[in-house]
Amino acid sequence: MSNQAHLLEAVTLAQAGDWDAAHNIAQDYSDHAANWIHAVLHKVEGDVWNSKYWYGRSGGRQYEDYAADIPRELEAIRQLLLSSIA
Repeated sequence: MSNQAHLLEAVTLAQAGDWDAAHNIAQDYSDHAANWIHAVLHKVEGDVWNSKYWYGRSGGRQYEDYAADIPRELEAIRQLLLSSIA
């Protein structure tokens, strides 16, 4: 399975509320998309410091970019990953 396909799986799991499984996938990669997923998962947990750390490694995205709209942010990640597969 490619990196993008595996990260899409992580996003799908996160969208379904399976944060632990999504986190297990995201932490296996170190590219910007994986770090963005990782950041969102820590945001959901309420771990602001850790979330901001991962946002800092996500290619210019910021903790405040989507405020608390987690579904919209996960969908943005999904679209990014889909565009990189096509």
